[in-house]
Amino acid sequence: MGETTGGGGWRRAGFAGAAIGVLAAGAAAGVAVERLTVGRSVRQKARLALDATGPYGTLRGTPGRALADDGTALAYETDEADGTGAAEEIGAADGTGSADGTGSADGTGVAEGDGEAPVTVVFSHGFCLSQDSWHYQRAALRGRVRTVFWDQRGHGRSARGPEEPVTIDRLGRDLKAVIDAAAPEGPLVLVGHSMGGMTVMALADRYPELIRDRVAGVALIGTSAGRLEEVSYGLPLAGVNAVRRILPGVLRALGSQAELVEKGRRATADLFAGLVKKYSFASKDVDPAVVRFAERMIESVPVDVVAAFYPAFGAHDKLAALAAFRGLPALALAGDQDLVTPASHTEAIAEALPGSRLVIVPDAGHLVMLERPGAVTDALAALLAGAGEGPDNG
Repeated sequence: MGETTGGGGWRRAGFAGAAIGVLAAGAAAGVAVERLTVGRSVRQKARLALDATGPYGTLRGTPGRALADDGTALAYETDEADGTGAAEEIGAADGTGSADGTGSADGTGVAEGDGEAPVTVVFSHGFCLSQDSWHYQRAALRGRVRTVFWDQRGHGRSARGPEEPVTIDRLGRDLKAVIDAAAPEGPLVLVGHSMGGMTVMALADRYPELIRDRVAGVALIGTSAGRLEEVSYGLPLAGVNAVRRILPGVLRALGSQAELVEKGRRATADLFAGLVKKYSFASKDVDPAVVRFAERMIESVPVDVVAAFYPAFGAHDKLAALAAFRGLPALALAGDQDLVTPASHTEAIAEALPGSRLVIVPDAGHLVMLERPGAVTDALAALLAGAGEGPDNG
C-alpha cells in the first residue's frame, strides 16, 4: 500500500518523516526552517563528500557483548590504557581548547586505584545517537585511561530487545549488564549525555550499592533529572501543548508504518538536516562534517525505535536518585543554548549534588560534546583527575 501512494500520500509521509526527524533530535514538530537555495543534487553530492572524508565514527575498540536481563545483546567496545594514565593536555588533543580559553586541564593525571584494577570510564550516549557520539572524547582519552563505550538497545550495534515501550529504568538495568561484562571490578567513572545521563541516574536508583562501593565520579552532560514535560523546545506554548496531546498517538500510528515513514524521511532530507542542526547545535561556525555526522547517527535509528522510546521521557523522574552520588566528584555540564534539555535542568542537577562542578558552555547546543569538544574533554579531565584514585582510597 505504501508503494502506491499518490502525491498527497507522499507529502504526508514526507512530513511524517520530518516530524520523526525532529523527535530524533529530541524536539517537537512545527518548526519553520529556511529554504535552502542550493540545488538538491548539489546538496546530495556534498553529503556524500562529507560522509567519505569525515573521520567521525571511525574509532573502534575491542568489541564485546553484554546480555541484558531480558536476553537483549548490547554491544560495547573497550579501549585499554597504555600504562601512562595521564590526564594532562587531554583538552588539547582535539585542538579546540577549553571553555575558558586556557587550554588543557590541570594536568594532575589519572591514577589507578591502589595499583590494582584501573579506573574505567563508562560512556552512555543519548537518544537516537550511538557510542560514536563521543568521538572527540574517545580520541582525547585513548591510551590514557581505560574506557568503555556502549550502544543503548535499538541504537548502533545493539539489538532492539522485546520490551516496548522502553523505560529509563530498563536502560539503567542495561547499563548494569554492560558494567558487569566490561568492567566487573575496579573503580568506575560514569559519563552520560542526555538519555545516557538518565540511564546513569536509573542505575543509581536501582543499584545504590554499586555507586557506594565502586563509583569514583560521575559526569551528567546535557541531561535532566525530570520535568521534561515542561520543556518548550523553543516553540510557542500553544504549539507545544498541541504537539504533546497528539504526539503519542501519531507516533504509534507512524511506528506501524515504518517503511513508508522512512521513505518520507529520506524524501525530506533537507528539512531533516535543518532540524538536526537547529536542535543539536547553536554556533554558526560548527563544522559541516560534524553536523552531517550527527545527521547520520540520528537518521540511522528506525522510526519504530523512536516511537518505542519516546514515552519514557515524560515519565522520567530521578531527582531523588541523585542522592547516591553525593560526596563523589561530580560534573554537571550543558550548552547554554540547549533547546532539548535546557541548561536550567543541569543547574538543578548541580543543586542536588552539593560540591559538584557546574559548567555551562557558551554558544553551544544539545550535542555540546561534538560542538565544543575541548570544553567537554577539559571538564572530564578535571573530573578524572579528582576521581582517579577511586572510592575509599583516602
